[in-house]
Amino acid sequence: MYDPTRLTALVAVAETGSITRAAAHLGYTAPALSQQLAKLEREAGATLLVRHHRGARLTAAGELLAGRARRVLDELEQARHELAQLAGLSGGRLRVGTFTTAGVHLLPPVLSAFRRAHPDVELAVTEYEPPDGVAAVTAGEVDLALTHTYEPAVADPPPVGVTVEPLLVEELVLATAVGHRLSEGTGRLPVAELAGRPLISSAPAHPPRRGVESALAAAGAAPAVVCESPGYALVCALVSAGLGVAVVPEMVASLSATPLAVRRLEPAEFRRTISVVHRGDRATAAAATLLALLRSGFGRAAA
Repeated sequence: MYDPTRLTALVAVAETGSITRAAAHLGYTAPALSQQLAKLEREAGATLLVRHHRGARLTAAGELLAGRARRVLDELEQARHELAQLAGLSGGRLRVGTFTTAGVHLLPPVLSAFRRAHPDVELAVTEYEPPDGVAAVTAGEVDLALTHTYEPAVADPPPVGVTVEPLLVEELVLATAVGHRLSEGTGRLPVAELAGRPLISSAPAHPPRRGVESALAAAGAAPAVVCESPGYALVCALVSAGLGVAVVPEMVASLSATPLAVRRLEPAEFRRTISVVHRGDRATAAAATLLALLRSGFGRAAA
């Protein structure tokens, strides 16, 4: 019994002549696709492709299996289409709200999986800065939305008829310029050590950040630059340039386009929770399907 995902990878290489191009077509990285192909070769007990400087070509065994795989995958696609019709996913539109970090780094592979399974559903993605995504779901502007909340903070209860379901929890960490004194050491840095330090204050009037900003102020961290932007790219750039330090989500620090040093804080009560907002059992079939993919996909992202 061959895994359909690995058969799809083999067919993609046969059609593109390159593992790199096949990976881009399927929404994978090249190393991840190579691993799938290696597993398929072990299952088949034969060498299926030969790599060369211009790409890859299938062996005789690979051509044989790819030909069979096309027919199997065509049958599976037809089955998916017929099941989608039964589930109400043969057409229509799915409207998704997201904020920047999730929209750039977490949502695309989930939407890619949804599109592969349900190509007839039109996708529409709108960016909402939290907590506006909650209001958008409540008003019916989108079918579901990704949002976030911060701790410490006082969380507002969701509107009636709307469910806010946590998907991923990440710590807030201290971001500094590379070589900064506060980045030295491997243990957690007490928040009290930020007293008197120049802080890049990230949108202090922004509702999700108010609790964090207040806690930092109580610890004596003095704002050196107030960055009135809910996005973090500018904050990270200012930190990298040595204008101050900042407390940002761990994911933001690890994916920063500018070089940063990162250190965890003590106590570890500074957190960001990424959640999906939906209408519970009133969700459409398309929204319920994407919700299941989000639960699975964000679980892998957390791991």
